Amino acid sequence: MKATARRRRNGTYQHDLKVRDHIVSADEPRESGGDDTAPSPQEFLAVSLASCTAITLEMYADRKGWDIGGVEVACEYTPAERGCPTRFGIVVRLPDSLTDEQVERLRIIAAKCPVHRTLDGEVMFDERVERVSLAH
Repeated sequence: MKATARRRRNGTYQHDLKVRDHIVSADEPRESGGDDTAPSPQEFLAVSLASCTAITLEMYADRKGWDIGGVEVACEYTPAERGCPTRFGIVVRLPDSLTDEQVERLRIIAAKCPVHRTLDGEVMFDERVERVSLAH
C-alpha cells in the first residue's frame, strides 16, 4: 500500500493525498494554522480505524449470512501526551435484533481489523530523505 502527499499551491497546509486512483485531501484546523478544508492527518487515524472496523464487521457478517444492516462505528482518538498513552475509544452500534452470541463474536472480530492490529502491534519505520528539483 502506498500513499503520496503533495502540497497544494493555494493553501497553508492543504495537501492532496493520492492512494491508488483516488485523491483525498488533508489540512490542519484553523487553531493549528491551517485552513480547515479537510480532516487533519491525525483525524485520518480515527477515520481509518472506524472505517476498517465497520468494513471488517460487515465482511464477517456477510460470510456468516447475518443481517447487521447499517453498522455504525464511532472512533475517538487522543494522541499521546507526557505520561499518557495514545488512546482510541471505539463504539460499535449494531442492530438490537442480534443474539448475545452474535454481538460477542462481532466484538471480538472488531478488534481483528487490519488497522486495529497495526496500531496495536509493533511498528517500524524505514525513512529516507531525497533531494529533488521542484518545478515551480
